[in-house]
Amino acid sequence: MLSRYTNDYMQQIIRSIMKTVNIDLEIKPDHSGINMSYNFIGNYLGVDFQRLIRSWEEIQSPISFESYINILTIHELGHALDRSALLDSLERTIEFFQTKKSYLASEIYNNKDLLFNLLEEHEMNITFEETAWMNAERLNKKFSLFDPSSFELVKKHSLESYQRVYLDDLKSYELLIEGLSEKTA
Repeated sequence: MLSRYTNDYMQQIIRSIMKTVNIDLEIKPDHSGINMSYNFIGNYLGVDFQRLIRSWEEIQSPISFESYINILTIHELGHALDRSALLDSLERTIEFFQTKKSYLASEIYNNKDLLFNLLEEHEMNITFEETAWMNAERLNKKFSLFDPSSFELVKKHSLESYQRVYLDDLKSYELLIEGLSEKTA
C-alpha cells in the first residue's frame, strides 16, 4: 500500500491544497527528519517525504494519508500567513542558533543562562506553532477542507512534539536551579 506514496504523489496532494487556498509556494525536498516545514526566509515548503510517511504511521488513529498531508500542508501555509512575524523574529532566531552552535549540549544543560535561553527558543517556537494552527483553522473553516476531528487529531499530535521537548528541557532547568540553590545553601 505504501508503495503508491511516491514523492510525486505527495507533491500532488500538497499542490492541490495550495491551489485550493490560493497560496503557492515552491516545494523543496529535504532530508532533515522534519516531515514538513515552512522556510520563512526562503518562503518555501520543505518536505522530507520519507519522514512524512513515518510520521503518519505514528498517529494511532484512522486518518487517511491524504488527509494527514492536507492538514499538515494547511498548517505550514498557516506559517506562511504569519511570515512577517517570523521575519521579525529572525535576529533572535539567529542568536538562538549561534548559541547552540557555540556550545556543546552538555555545556548548555549545565548552565542556567544557556538553558534558559533554550527555553525561550522553545516558547517562541510553540507560539509560532499555535499561531500557524489558528491560521490553518481559519483556512479550514473558509474552504471546508477537513472534518474538525481529523484536524484536531493532527494538530494535537504536532503540538505535543513541541511541548514534550519544552517540558523535558524545563524539567532539566528546574533540576539545575534546584542543584545550584542546594550548593549555595
